[in-house]
Amino acid sequence: MTTPALVSESFPRSSRRGGGVGDYARLLRRVSDAGLMNRRPLYYAVRLSLVGIAFAAGWAVFVLIGDSWWTLMVAAFMAVTCAQVALVMHDVAHRQVFRLRRATEVVGRLVGNVGIGLGYGWWQDKHTRHHANPNHEELDPDVAPDILLWSQQQARASRGVARLIGRAQAFLFFPLLMLEGLNLHMAGVRALRNRSVKHRGLEGALLFGHFAAYLGALFVVLPADKAFVFLAVHQALFGLYMGCIFAPNHKGMPTLTGADRPDYLRRQVLTSRNVRGGVLIDLALGGLNYQIEHHLFPSMPTPNLRHAQVIVRDYCAEIDVPYHETGLISSYSEALKHLHHVGAPLRTTDRHQATG
Repeated sequence: MTTPALVSESFPRSSRRGGGVGDYARLLRRVSDAGLMNRRPLYYAVRLSLVGIAFAAGWAVFVLIGDSWWTLMVAAFMAVTCAQVALVMHDVAHRQVFRLRRATEVVGRLVGNVGIGLGYGWWQDKHTRHHANPNHEELDPDVAPDILLWSQQQARASRGVARLIGRAQAFLFFPLLMLEGLNLHMAGVRALRNRSVKHRGLEGALLFGHFAAYLGALFVVLPADKAFVFLAVHQALFGLYMGCIFAPNHKGMPTLTGADRPDYLRRQVLTSRNVRGGVLIDLALGGLNYQIEHHLFPSMPTPNLRHAQVIVRDYCAEIDVPYHETGLISSYSEALKHLHHVGAPLRTTDRHQATG
């Protein structure tokens, strides 16, 4: 069952009360009986190997090409490859790959901190809070007001750069995503000041080790002008691709505020959006196109999400919970319409000031 485009300011009142934990327990039983919570070691062995080979091959070709503008093709390839590494880190952090916490943390830090300069400890803490309360304006860090605003309430309270950008944020969304790569790196560094981040010394050493190796490779292999252009292209495309992976998942779906906390199943399903598509969409979005199933069962291996979708979609229809699924382009359209809707109070204020 697919609902129409949702550009809601808040969680639908009709869905704030539900069947409670019993609904989720029955769904979990059906999914578990189908064997979909079982680990897929062969799948992850192949996936991690292929991503690792692509990552190593990209840097090898970078060195072989050397001082040439063709190296910008490598920058584009490495942007895609680094995003795929980030998706691997995502699955590792959710303990889809390894059963033991120690192995999960070791591989997570190697893949995230060392591989792509993304702070594993900071990201895991942030992502855990997002999963617990998706699209809750006070509890989900992914919809906290920053440069972009996610509700009209946030827009009315905004100041400074966010207020300036908020007027036209739908038009600026994709250009701003090109800064997301740098933002992710900087956020990991800023988090080192936070005592709640575990193993801060190790996190910092691995992060700065990555930055030193990355920048050292660029400026050793390339002259300064090409090195700076490579850096700009690589990070801009990495940020754009990462944003395009995560934007369809929740942006433009209903939000929660204050004490709004429906039961777990409804909290996850009604704030999430699935993206239809075949194998190419699965590869491009790393399985996060099955966002509803992923949020319901975070530790479910990625290749099982497609099979779980059939069970979840039928079950949602059975208990009358809206299940939202759309195409990739439509998902971006819904997100952009929501961003434009959020900025309406700011544009109204501008018109009043202009005519006043």
